[in-house]
Amino acid sequence: MHSGVASPADRRLSALIRHLEGASNAMDSDTITASPTSGFPGARNSVFEHVVRAPEDPILGVTVAYNKDSSPLKLNLGVGAYRTEEYLPIVGLADFNKLSAKLILGADSPAIQENRVTTVQCLSGTGSLRVGGEFLARHYHQRTIYIPLPTWGNHPKVFTIAGLSVKTYCYYDPVTRGLNFQGLLEDLGSAPSGAIVLLHACAHNPTGVDPTPQQWEQIRQLIRSKALLPFFDSAYQGFASGNLDADAHSVRLFVADGGECFVAQSYAKNMGLYGERVGALSIVCKSADVASRVESQLKLVIRPMYSNPPIHGASIVATILKDRNMFQEWTIELKAMADRIINMRQQLFDALRTRGTPGDWSHIIKQIGMFTFTGLNSEQVAFITKEYHIYMTSDGRISMAGLSSRTVPHLADAIHAAVTRVV
Repeated sequence: MHSGVASPADRRLSALIRHLEGASNAMDSDTITASPTSGFPGARNSVFEHVVRAPEDPILGVTVAYNKDSSPLKLNLGVGAYRTEEYLPIVGLADFNKLSAKLILGADSPAIQENRVTTVQCLSGTGSLRVGGEFLARHYHQRTIYIPLPTWGNHPKVFTIAGLSVKTYCYYDPVTRGLNFQGLLEDLGSAPSGAIVLLHACAHNPTGVDPTPQQWEQIRQLIRSKALLPFFDSAYQGFASGNLDADAHSVRLFVADGGECFVAQSYAKNMGLYGERVGALSIVCKSADVASRVESQLKLVIRPMYSNPPIHGASIVATILKDRNMFQEWTIELKAMADRIINMRQQLFDALRTRGTPGDWSHIIKQIGMFTFTGLNSEQVAFITKEYHIYMTSDGRISMAGLSSRTVPHLADAIHAAVTRVV
């Protein structure tokens, strides 16, 4: 069927082709004006003030110099690729980096306006954490990172192999199935000055428990008072509440005070680009000069690790973020996805209440994001798997995204049987 109106899929394909042909490189955004708050009262020097500018890579540096040359006669014979245009720089696709920083920090972020942010394209969230961890192990005066207990299973492995010492801070309270806020404040309060603190930006994995905005502000005050260095892992922006800005609140709170922080982003979940390994690491610095020097050293971390990142997934992200129509389509789809998960939570809660299942199950609707800590113990989980053929991790974590209206009653029956028959 042919009509005069292009389908969303056609529009996406056309815009992607335009992007890959290099026809449109301009960011579709409002004009950025200079920020009046370029100086912060009482701001100390950057913790990366000592970082020196690294020399360009001897091979890829040739391409950097080539790209800066405006002569029509220029010819690049330095890089060993059949078509040099296929190689991205070490730091990745420039548009992707700019747009990723804007997405997480906000279009009007003073840090972006003042060029105090360096962003490098990495291999999804895991690669972003690894590059950031290795940079810190090389250039930061503290090599201890505090991660929440519990946290994503890959966090301790990534940071340990990057060269950091991993310690934990209280996070989850198994009694309330909520946040152990007092324990969190006590543990971070007793951490050594300058230590690195890993924070989940939103939709904490695996618990689904997030601090409130007021609690985030207390966490910020404590971290800044002790000169701790926040390192955010943002794997679910837009996936938790369905609102991209709301899910970036914690990060923006820390950036607004003028302090330094690290942010790892992943597009695996919110754009479904798992197989493309698309992510970004942004480091917010005290000045544009420090940011530039930090970026030069990030290249020295990346070059021997994977040389430079793949182009396809980053091109998809950049195309969507810079095209107003596609961006709006994406935000609508994100909200529908988040709303569906919230609806599954409500259905499961209602089903358990209808069955009169012992216990308070309100944590299911209070938690947020893809995962829920049910509170089931390992024996109950084993029972559910054996008797009901429902599979989950032994700590009782379930992916709400795996549920549907059809399967909620089956899960509710299984949970009810487990808590009434297995202690």
